[in-house]
Amino acid sequence: MSTITGETTLSLEVTREAETIKTIPALAKHIEELSGGTTADLLRIIFGGAVALNASDLHVEPGEEQVKVRLRVDGILHDVISLAPKSYRTLLSRVKLLAGMKLNISDRPQDGRFSVVMAHGTRDGSDTAAETAAEKIPETRIEIRVSAIPAERGEAMVARILNPKNLIHLDELGLREDLLAVFREEIKKPNGMIIVTGPTGSGKTTTLYAFLKTIQNPEIKIITIEDPIEYHLEGVEQTQISKNYGFANGLKSIVRQDPDVILVGEIRDGETCDIALQAALTGHLVFTTIHTNDAAGTIARLIALDAKPYNIGPAINIAVAQRLVRKLCQGCSEPLPISGAELKIFQQELKDLPKQMKIPEIKSGIKLPRATGCEICNGTGYKGRIGIFECFPVDSEMETFILKLPSIAELRDLAIKKGMVTMRQDGLIKALRGVTNVKEVERVTAEKA
Repeated sequence: MSTITGETTLSLEVTREAETIKTIPALAKHIEELSGGTTADLLRIIFGGAVALNASDLHVEPGEEQVKVRLRVDGILHDVISLAPKSYRTLLSRVKLLAGMKLNISDRPQDGRFSVVMAHGTRDGSDTAAETAAEKIPETRIEIRVSAIPAERGEAMVARILNPKNLIHLDELGLREDLLAVFREEIKKPNGMIIVTGPTGSGKTTTLYAFLKTIQNPEIKIITIEDPIEYHLEGVEQTQISKNYGFANGLKSIVRQDPDVILVGEIRDGETCDIALQAALTGHLVFTTIHTNDAAGTIARLIALDAKPYNIGPAINIAVAQRLVRKLCQGCSEPLPISGAELKIFQQELKDLPKQMKIPEIKSGIKLPRATGCEICNGTGYKGRIGIFECFPVDSEMETFILKLPSIAELRDLAIKKGMVTMRQDGLIKALRGVTNVKEVERVTAEKA
C-alpha cells in the first residue's frame, strides 16, 4: 500500500505560467527554456503543464540516446519532448524522493505517490489576501501515482495524474436523459448491486464516484475498498487493499461495519464475488466493477466465478457497460454533409430505436461537424471525452432467464428486445448530435461498418 510521502508546491507565478500552456508544443517550449534551470523547476513545469493540458498520464521512456517524454491526453499518447539522459536521471531521483521510493533500487519495479500543490491567489487576481479584501481561492492538491520499472536502457516511469476536477457529477457523465433517470432511480435503492464494466481507462471509477457523490448524505454510511484509492471523497470511509488485506477479507470486515452502501473496486475472484452478492442480498447497496466486453457479459463472468445463478438475478439491479469517446473540437469544427457510408450506418444501426428516444432525423444531405485540427486540440480534431453507455436491467423476466444459463448473445438479445440501447447505438446518437463522429465510435466499440 503506497502512501503519499511528499509534495511539491507550484508557486502562484509557476501556477499561472503553467495555466498559460494550452498546447503540447507550448509545453515543449517551456521545458526547453528551462534547460539550464534546476531539477525542481523542471519537475514543476512538466507536471504543471500536464495538469493544464488535462493529461491523465505522464510517460517517460529511456531510449538509446534520448529520453522521450509523452502525455496521454483524451486517451491518446502524444510526444512532448526528448530529454538528455543526465537530465532524466536527476528528474527521476527527484520524483522517487518525493514519492517515497528507494533511490538506490533500479533493478525492480517500485510504486509511490506524491502531491503537486497549485497556488491560486485571490479571486480578483491579486497575489495575496493582504493586498485585497477579495476571497482567497483554495489551493488545488493533485495526487500523482508513480510507477517505475527497469527497462533495457534505464528505468521507465509512468505517473498517473489524479486531478480532483475529474470528480464529476452524475449529470456530467454524458448520459442520455432516459438513462440518467434510470441511474438516479437505481442508485437510490436500499439494496442490490450495480456493476460497471469496461476496459482499463474507460471511466468506470469516475462513474462509481459520481454515484457516491450523488447519494452521499449524513444519514447513510458509505464504505469503499479500493486498489488503490484514487480520489478522496468527503463523507465516505475509504479503505485500500494491501498485501495482507485483499478484496475478499476486506469486504468481510466492511460488512461488519454496518454500512448502507459499499463500493468494491473490482470483483476479481470467486470469494469476493460471493461476498459481494450476499451483501447485496442482505440489505446493502453494492457498487462494483468487472472486466467484460459488454453489459450482458457481466452475467457470464459472474457464473464463471462460480456465482450461483439463483443469487445473481435477485442481487443485481443493473449492469452498465461503458467506453469513452473523444469529443469533436469546437475550435475547428464546421458543418459538412455526411457521406453515403455514414448515412447507411446511422440508418441501419438506429432504425429500431423507440420513438421516445427523440433522435435527430436521419436523411441524405444532413450536415454534421467535421473537425480538421487546430492549435486548441493539438491538431487532433478532438478536445475532451464523453462516455457512451449501455444499461442491462435485471427484472423478473431476466432473473428467470438467467436460471437457464443462457449465452451472452441470448442475454444480449433479450435485453435489446426489452429496449436496451447498446454502447454503439449510444455513441452513434452522440455522433448524430454532433458531439463525436462515427470513426471515433467505431474505434472504441471495436466494430466496423
